[in-house]
Amino acid sequence: MTTHHPPPPTTPDAWRGRPAAQQPHWPDRELLREVTDGLSRAPALVFPEECDRLRARMAAVARGEAFLLQGGDCAETFAAVTADAINRTLRTLLQMAVVLTYGAAVPVVKVGRIAGQYAKPRSRPTETQGDVTLPAYRGDAVNGLAFTAADRRPDPRRLRRTYEASAATLNLVRAFATGGYADLHRAHTWNRGFVSDAPAGRRYEELTDAIERSLRFMAACGVAPRELRAVEFFAGHEGLLLDYEAALTRTDPRTGLPYAGSGHLLWIGERTRDLDGAHVAYFSRIRNPIAVKLGPNATADQALAYSEKLNPTAEPGRLTFVVRMGAAAVRDRLPTLVEKVTAQAAPVAWVCDPMHGNTFEAPSGHKTRRFDDILSEVEGFFAVHRALGTHAGGLHVELTGDDVTECIGGGDEVLVADLPRRYETACDPRLNHRQSLELAFLVAQMLRD
Repeated sequence: MTTHHPPPPTTPDAWRGRPAAQQPHWPDRELLREVTDGLSRAPALVFPEECDRLRARMAAVARGEAFLLQGGDCAETFAAVTADAINRTLRTLLQMAVVLTYGAAVPVVKVGRIAGQYAKPRSRPTETQGDVTLPAYRGDAVNGLAFTAADRRPDPRRLRRTYEASAATLNLVRAFATGGYADLHRAHTWNRGFVSDAPAGRRYEELTDAIERSLRFMAACGVAPRELRAVEFFAGHEGLLLDYEAALTRTDPRTGLPYAGSGHLLWIGERTRDLDGAHVAYFSRIRNPIAVKLGPNATADQALAYSEKLNPTAEPGRLTFVVRMGAAAVRDRLPTLVEKVTAQAAPVAWVCDPMHGNTFEAPSGHKTRRFDDILSEVEGFFAVHRALGTHAGGLHVELTGDDVTECIGGGDEVLVADLPRRYETACDPRLNHRQSLELAFLVAQMLRD
């Protein structure tokens, strides 16, 4: 078996000479240096062996032998780092994974938007309320959500809190994933409760019964693999704050190659994917599996250029394209990208982000998304790959395990008037627990069909 190793970087910090979009204007540069120097001496949050294992799993996704489920908060907050909150998010992802595994009939690779998603790019650098203009909220890693001058001032000490919150979250995730909580039978029982209790869930009884028959068949045959009792769960986030990512970059003593120590999978966002920019330069030098978000204006030539810059050795599992076209554009814009990349570039995993292209502002002023638009983009994504004979590799979803009212629609019908009732996101609207499960059941039906 051939092992692909990119050449070691000549200058690990070469990205610092490139334009870096969406970076905070830290008012205290000396304090920033002090914090990042401390982080550079701290233990890594994830390890090269774990990243290598995920890269192998993503290679299976690229080959059409696995399906990716990535989900979690739009923007994590320090206040939400509690066992209960993490438990609910993990539970939702595990429930979705059970259904998708049956629908796809291949292993589901599980990656949380978790333990690092504390920074967000913004469309405008400032926010105005009345006669007051302040810096925009860029996530708890940078500043506070409250609209005050003190809260909105970027504070480098928040980077240390981000590291500590991520470490605590990963400890809980690892304990949940291996301590019996992630048992497949338990997750199926939770889904059975959803189907029985929720009016919208009852339409999925046939699929739930089929999963239950499969579990009973395995039990009758004496099949009880470890994978049914524990789960492989990885952590990912947008690698936005380059000072933080650079401070946590570590050299693997086995190979001498650099890895981002902040998460297993990092991605470059739609607003920071400048081919000559600092983010692409930094990502080209780490060995983690990585992804690039591609919006409706992305071109096939750009996608090919990302493949060349970020995966010059043509290694399967190294690069994922997460497309966020919007329900109205995905069927028109995606085919050319997939055709040209498939014909000319190394294998990549194609993943659908049906959230970010479908956001709009409700009359109440709340940012929201229609469940039907989210579903429509997923349907379009699958239709494109089905027509081209390529693999629709996965879903990337903003969600929570709580019963929030942030996205409208779904079988239990969250209305526009319901938005103020439990609108709790720190940035963009998320699917709630029931909407997330309903999406999983509907996608499983698409996969079966």
